[in-house]
Amino acid sequence: MPSVHLADRGVVRVSGEDAKTFLDNLITCDLGRVSLHTARFGALLTPQGKILFDFIVFQAPDEIGGGYYLDVLKVFAPDLAKRLGFYKLRAKVTVEDMSDAMAVVAGWVDPKPDDEVGLVSEDPRLPELGWRAIIAAQDAAEFAGEEAQHYHVRRIALGVPEGGRDFLFGDAFPHEALMDQLHGVDFDKGCYVGQEVVSRMQHRGTARTRIVPAVYEGGFAADVGVEVTAGDKALGTTGTGINGRGLIMIRLDRATDALAAGHVIRAGGIPVTLEKPSWIGFPFPGEVATGTEAGHG
Repeated sequence: MPSVHLADRGVVRVSGEDAKTFLDNLITCDLGRVSLHTARFGALLTPQGKILFDFIVFQAPDEIGGGYYLDVLKVFAPDLAKRLGFYKLRAKVTVEDMSDAMAVVAGWVDPKPDDEVGLVSEDPRLPELGWRAIIAAQDAAEFAGEEAQHYHVRRIALGVPEGGRDFLFGDAFPHEALMDQLHGVDFDKGCYVGQEVVSRMQHRGTARTRIVPAVYEGGFAADVGVEVTAGDKALGTTGTGINGRGLIMIRLDRATDALAAGHVIRAGGIPVTLEKPSWIGFPFPGEVATGTEAGHG
């Protein structure tokens, strides 16, 4: 079956009788929507509303100690555990970096594996991404049927960004990283760190910068962090790219103006065409110029 061991992902566990309330008061997603079979995409933000860490939250059954397991970029797992520890105060919770003992795997096409494998869920961001699971590290080889690059080819083709790859932590708002489109922010939940800024951006529609998918001319892709331009104006920077497709973070208004003026958008000097996935609901560059809006929220 098409599945991969995402060796660059780590796991942080938050357990204890106050674990749910503790996490719910900190992160963007509503833990009331997390269950034993349903994970949730979320993030921990700065008080100014920028993403410090993005992750997928799984709930563990009581027979293995309960609590929540956060699937996060492995190099940032120690920092996430430390940051959560800062907020602990008198809460009855334990925060542990479990990255050495646990592994993250993902798969698509075939149905998700049974719960006996570990903590398993459909990918909460987008159904087309398939399923995702946290399992014992010693079992990861069983799911290493494909190279991890195959997963990222699929992710990029679907237009789904990841923190630490397509944007810098501490530098992007959830809307810029498409978390509002990928079910990473529950706008009807209570307060959490950075909530006021994110809610204001949602209600006022002030997200001018977004990550969008792009198709590169010639089948190549620019390196990460290269300038995106149109005419003599800078629009933004590139994220990850593979096989002629990539993700770029750009100013939507500048891209719209450039296209209306007939300018070619270039990433690292390579012409690119912006491509709107069906799941994106905000007005896309080119649509505003023609007065149309497509997609769904």
